[in-house]
Amino acid sequence: MTKPGGNKNQRSYRKVAQKMLVALDSGAFPAGARLPPERELSERYSVSRPTIREAIIALEVMGRVEVRTGSGVYALKSFKASGGNPREYSPFEITEARVLVECEAAALAASTITADELIELTDALGEMIAENDSGNLTSEVADRKFHSIIAHATQNRPLISIIQHLWDIQANLPEIKTVHQSVCKTDGSKRIEEHRDILNALKNQDCHAARVAMRNHFSRSLDALHTMTEQKAVEEIQRQLVERRERFSLSRIKYSSE
Repeated sequence: MTKPGGNKNQRSYRKVAQKMLVALDSGAFPAGARLPPERELSERYSVSRPTIREAIIALEVMGRVEVRTGSGVYALKSFKASGGNPREYSPFEITEARVLVECEAAALAASTITADELIELTDALGEMIAENDSGNLTSEVADRKFHSIIAHATQNRPLISIIQHLWDIQANLPEIKTVHQSVCKTDGSKRIEEHRDILNALKNQDCHAARVAMRNHFSRSLDALHTMTEQKAVEEIQRQLVERRERFSLSRIKYSSE
């Protein structure tokens, strides 16, 4: 027989575990870091300590945290490199994969996102705006948190894992980080506008609009990636031409004076 309130308690710990997963995926609790004590987590998520304990157990089962007796709870790295070095992937491949996966994730999330997740998403956008206002235009913290919330809103664990995997690979590709920084520096307000369009589509539960808004968001990054790659190619050609001109210059040929 189910105890009164049992289902409610179960829902509570699952909601907390979901929020903690977002924090883990967004880097709020980086790999190797010790999580705050139960009391602080209880206050942060406005739930009882037993609920926090159950959420931590769930995260431990998922392999996302490690409980060390007498020491505390530690975040584990979720990314497991498979199929070689992440640097072997081209920035275009990763960006294309993110477009294909995250656009459809946004469309799915439009039909499954909860009121609480919409609040979290709004808060993440607020953090992004605060980063802009403080002049920190190149931070990826709030950006990753925003995308992580959408991934978790799909309620599809394989999809969440794939998106997290792509973010982790991307973190090891300096070309994409350079592009992200250049895009953000060029027009920080545009980045806010793009994320607000995604948020509004999700609020309206409009799957098509969410997909289009996410696609538009990626288009600027992809254009910047093309531009950067083309500039590097031109610079390399110019370098080779200069080297060849110097190598075969007649001024290098010295004659002995008679």
